[in-house]
Amino acid sequence: MTGPLAPGSIVDTHTHTRFSDGVGTFEENVAAAEAAGCAVLVSTDHLTLPAAMDPSGSVQVVESRLAEHRAAWEAAAAAHPGVECVYGFECDWYPGCEKNVERWSAGAQVRLGSVHWLGEQDDGAWIDDVNDQRIWRELGPDEVWRRYVEAWCSACESPLPFDTMAHPDLPERMRGEGFPATIDLAPLWDEMASCARDTGRRVELSTAGWRKGVGDYYPARGLLERFCHAGVPVTVGSDGHRPADLCDGIRGAYAHAWEVGYRTVEVPRADGSWEAMPLR
Repeated sequence: MTGPLAPGSIVDTHTHTRFSDGVGTFEENVAAAEAAGCAVLVSTDHLTLPAAMDPSGSVQVVESRLAEHRAAWEAAAAAHPGVECVYGFECDWYPGCEKNVERWSAGAQVRLGSVHWLGEQDDGAWIDDVNDQRIWRELGPDEVWRRYVEAWCSACESPLPFDTMAHPDLPERMRGEGFPATIDLAPLWDEMASCARDTGRRVELSTAGWRKGVGDYYPARGLLERFCHAGVPVTVGSDGHRPADLCDGIRGAYAHAWEVGYRTVEVPRADGSWEAMPLR
């Protein structure tokens, strides 16, 4: 059993490498995290996807490289004993994904649940692809939001062992691309908070929104306040896709969580346990 973390230790629970859609190697990521004073670093490359969703294999760890992926993580973790490294995946939820996720994420210590794709496997679209805005133009932002929340709640309700639900209000990514919601999001936020509470999920407080022009954390303060009021535990991550982005803004996120009402954040440990780390 690893020892308890000091209150406010830097922990990054959401990171990517070039095995999926990041740019750094595991070695570069862990070295950067160590330089940033990181105590616990969780690797969460995008899990393998059906060919119809990513024909080029550009945003996932393709099945043929899963063993290589694990070996590279183990080597980097061994080379940097000062950082507690935890192996995981960001696992997309989509209709019928359960057997795929179970098979491809076998051996992971952490599974982030996320929704990027709306529709069936062979007839859907990514909602955060700034180069393909078709679904936003066809449905409009309000309907995208409604369908996203429906899918997000389905992910929460699925039998998959998602440890945390990542970037809960991802559609905000497209606000700056000219697709802001025109409806009041509060009822949808209430639905998400109730769903996370009732299904026993954690949610992620992500610093990535500040780097992607959202002008806020994921989730927005109003949604985070609802999660807090509902008693939904929170994790904190950078969603860093470059070594320089790892641990970015983590201490600021802790202060933000404190202001909203959280007094602890949830941290996965290398032995498979979870710890509620005090923020102060």
